[in-house]
Amino acid sequence: MRIRRRHSLVVMNGATLSQLREREDLIDIVARAVPEERLSLDTLKDINIYTRQGTVVPLSQVAQVRSELEQPVLWRRNRDMAITVRADVKDGEQGVSVTQEIQPLLKDIEAKLPSGYRIDVGGAVEESDKANKALLAVAPLMLISILLLLMLQLQSFSRMWMVVLTAPLGLIGVVPALLVFQSPLGFVAILGIIALGGMIMRNSVILIDQVQTEIAEGRDPWNAVLDAAIHRARPVMLTALATVLAMIPLTRSVFWGPMAIAIMGGLTVATLLTIFFVPALYAAWFKVGRQTAVDTQQVMRDAALASE
Repeated sequence: MRIRRRHSLVVMNGATLSQLREREDLIDIVARAVPEERLSLDTLKDINIYTRQGTVVPLSQVAQVRSELEQPVLWRRNRDMAITVRADVKDGEQGVSVTQEIQPLLKDIEAKLPSGYRIDVGGAVEESDKANKALLAVAPLMLISILLLLMLQLQSFSRMWMVVLTAPLGLIGVVPALLVFQSPLGFVAILGIIALGGMIMRNSVILIDQVQTEIAEGRDPWNAVLDAAIHRARPVMLTALATVLAMIPLTRSVFWGPMAIAIMGGLTVATLLTIFFVPALYAAWFKVGRQTAVDTQQVMRDAALASE
């Protein structure tokens, strides 16, 4: 038997008689029964349907109408049934920081959950964890590439490892900057820390290369270290200042703000430390000492003998 649904839809949902224009919108004028009649099972039983022969019979003659409970739509997450709770954060806040504030409030709920139930955190926190894992997967290759480039530039294992040791100097400024501006240490901030390490090692390479240049020109190692620190202090500080000023507009961004703050705070402190730390580290690493007057006279005599 073929059942026509048009009449049943009219009974349940009503019929559109006309339309009312309100500015640019068209609003349907619908005629329908009151909810007590439309939503009653007795009304549904009396709906007339058409048979193949064109006759009209009530629905109760061809079907049994009753109310039953049925399974709702079951949403799954990683093949486990789950209920997802979503929310938007207000302007100026980040999902990571808001989640960190909410998690302590969920401990009482988690303690009362039955066996087999749990609360997982999704959203920005989950995506940040995925990005961090992907970053850790390529970290060994990245480190090997950095060491290879430093070795090609410095031509010495000692100087290469000395430059690598200066990379953590940026953390001294990153942590206070993030705390002052209340920015989370998420994936974007970690990207800024990685970029910051490259900037600091670049400044160290510049200073060490200048020391080697001074020694090649005939200066003793002690004065070569001092002259290199003096000659390269202004270029290093100016390039760092330009980078910090360029990051100021990004601090207002909700997404890129933590990266900009990490670079600004870390580079400011690390640049000042690099100017003093790298020369001191070079002198201690290669055991460069201040020459006395006797040593200076001996060097002058050796130079005079060499000229003869």
